[in-house]
Amino acid sequence: MTGTVELRDLEVALEAERQRAAQRLVDADAEFEEIVAATRNANADDEHDPEGSTIAYERARVATLRAKAVGSLAVIEGQLARLRRGTHISCERCGAEIVLERIAAVPTTRHCIACVTTRTTRLSRGD
Repeated sequence: MTGTVELRDLEVALEAERQRAAQRLVDADAEFEEIVAATRNANADDEHDPEGSTIAYERARVATLRAKAVGSLAVIEGQLARLRRGTHISCERCGAEIVLERIAAVPTTRHCIACVTTRTTRLSRGD
C-alpha cells in the first residue's frame, strides 16, 4: 500500500477504466460503421454541402476517438499487468515510481507528478 490507496482498490478502478475505454472503442467502431452505411449512396463530393460537416471530417473525428481509446486501453492494460505482477509503475520520462494516488486520479498517466509539473511549468513560461 502507498498512502491511502489500496492496491486492490486501484486494480478495481483500473479495471473499470479499462472497461470504459473498451466501450469507447466499441462505440467508435459502431459510429464509423454508421457513417459508412449512411454514405454508401450519398454524393461523394460533400465538401460544399451547406447542411453540415463533411464525410471526411466525421471519419477523421471517429478515427481520432478510436485511436485515443486504443491508446488508453494499452496504457491501462499495461498498468494492470504491472500491478498484478507486483511491479511498480514507472514514469516514462524519468523512471521514478508513479505513486498509486496519481494512477487512481489519472488512470492513463504515464508520467510521475514531478515530470508533469516540470513540463507544465516550462510550457507556461514558454520554454
